[in-house]
Amino acid sequence: MNFKEILELIDKVAERGIGGVEIEQAGTKVRIEGKAAQPQVIHSFVGGEMPQQPAMMPAISVPALSAPSAHAAPPPPAAAPQEEKLAGHVITAPLVGTFYRSPNPESPSFVNVGDRVSKGQVLCIIEAMKLMNEIESDVDGVVTTIVPANAQAVEYGEPLFAIKVG
Repeated sequence: MNFKEILELIDKVAERGIGGVEIEQAGTKVRIEGKAAQPQVIHSFVGGEMPQQPAMMPAISVPALSAPSAHAAPPPPAAAPQEEKLAGHVITAPLVGTFYRSPNPESPSFVNVGDRVSKGQVLCIIEAMKLMNEIESDVDGVVTTIVPANAQAVEYGEPLFAIKVG
């Protein structure tokens, strides 16, 4: 499997909400775990009596759910505060991993706020499954914001950089 195929597989796992997938090919093993929601078991009982549970299945106690009020307002959409502040072209994490601003602890950062970058220039590294993945700029411009801290875990699609194009 090459790097591009792994990224496509990560995208598919994220899109479909799959809990995880593990592939072994030519002695190489790749495991990708998604953010699948935990299944919820809700039991409804009529007449106040709980039916007998099979011996293998433990009884699950779930509090009664109330119907939503007709006058209740829907919850406001959750917007990440950092996304509101980002202006310009936003570069997001193409995979889950650990964000590094430099190739090693002794080296200077690839880029800093205020630096002019070119398309194809390395901006950072994201370490995933012991692989160092260079993240490149896809535009020419000036770095206005660097969102994650060095050595911080990042999620797929999380903003990394804001670049003023030009």
